[in-house]
Amino acid sequence: MLNLARRFSRWARSIHAPPSVPDELWLATLARYPFLPRLGKPENARLRLLTAYFLNQKQFTGAHDFNITDSMAVAVAAQACLPLLHLGPTERPEAALAWYDDFVGIVIQPAEVMARREVIDAAGVVHRFEEVITGEAMEHGPVMLSWPAVEEAGHAQDLGHSVVIHEFIHKMDMKGGEADGCPPLPPGFMGTRDARSARTAWFSVLKPAFQALRDQVVLAERFGQPMPWLDAYGTTSIVEFFPVACEAYFVQRSRFTEEWPALTHLFDALFNPHGQRS
Repeated sequence: MLNLARRFSRWARSIHAPPSVPDELWLATLARYPFLPRLGKPENARLRLLTAYFLNQKQFTGAHDFNITDSMAVAVAAQACLPLLHLGPTERPEAALAWYDDFVGIVIQPAEVMARREVIDAAGVVHRFEEVITGEAMEHGPVMLSWPAVEEAGHAQDLGHSVVIHEFIHKMDMKGGEADGCPPLPPGFMGTRDARSARTAWFSVLKPAFQALRDQVVLAERFGQPMPWLDAYGTTSIVEFFPVACEAYFVQRSRFTEEWPALTHLFDALFNPHGQRS
């Protein structure tokens, strides 16, 4: 059981708001993950508050007796809350955590996991294989993360990777049911009149970008062109393309904006609808 988690739970029974993440722990997290908002910015205070509420609501478990420290929990919580930074009302930013209210458990693995998969192809043939995974989000179930992959986000900012953001974007996608690459969109999204037209607007940008990445990977693999910066895993399906693109959007925004301006505009409309940047 996490020491920090115990303190947050005890506090929650006596007051409505959990205590702030301790200064030393928060500063260490910012130093480890340079894509998180810097001190002195209003975004930093909001993220710290969201992180405290997140820790109060979720339960961390280490697989195979893996010891989860407070710093590990805060590292996961801060990255998981980054997509929610501008989604709650100004007076109650913690309301945005409703995006993650379908589960409690977060399982941290000490290493990568071998998962058994079974796929039926168009001809009805069953293919069984093993796949190495660093994270997995289950609909109405827990999130699994490999700790080495979580740590890597702090060392590979230029690559635009964060397994935590990736899996929690899946959770946002699943908020409306089975993941399909489009999370529930707010009323009036990008000037649309209803939910159907909002989804149409979303996919009118996401699908061409998905195809563009697939084309870039084909040119690289067949004709020796440079591999794209955006992770080629995003070509697996549009369900994976959405979180892969979001990883880069949050971790390395400047390069993402340069290479994927239309996606940046789309994601800004979802994650930062009021243009709050500091």
